[in-house]
Amino acid sequence: MATSAVVQAQAVYRCETQGRIGYSHEPCVGAKVIDTTPTQGLDKSTGASRKGRDVQREEFKRSLNETMRPLTGMSHEQTKVFERRFKLPASAQAECKLLDLRLPDQEQMVRNSAQAARAEVKSVQCQHKGEVT
Repeated sequence: MATSAVVQAQAVYRCETQGRIGYSHEPCVGAKVIDTTPTQGLDKSTGASRKGRDVQREEFKRSLNETMRPLTGMSHEQTKVFERRFKLPASAQAECKLLDLRLPDQEQMVRNSAQAARAEVKSVQCQHKGEVT
């Protein structure tokens, strides 16, 4: 079974610290995830398609996967995950499924802790302003 040659976008985080903005592959307190998916469009001047073979292949696979969805029960993204994990040993596949279930809770915990950290920073800043004035 062929695998997709499209490069997967990596998570990039936008961090603001002391009024300065930075970007990192590592999350920070209050980080916002930036979409780094490569653009796939038309040439602005001619309107002609300027898509490479990899993008065309990905669009074809997306169309095929969506057509097959009633039979497989999987979306395009779910099918891509299935294809990536297909050759893994059963134990690794089981571990991936377990991690898939835990990931949303972990992400929510990170969001909650980031919100709490922002509130604490704001509180400390307000206290500091109160001492200065």
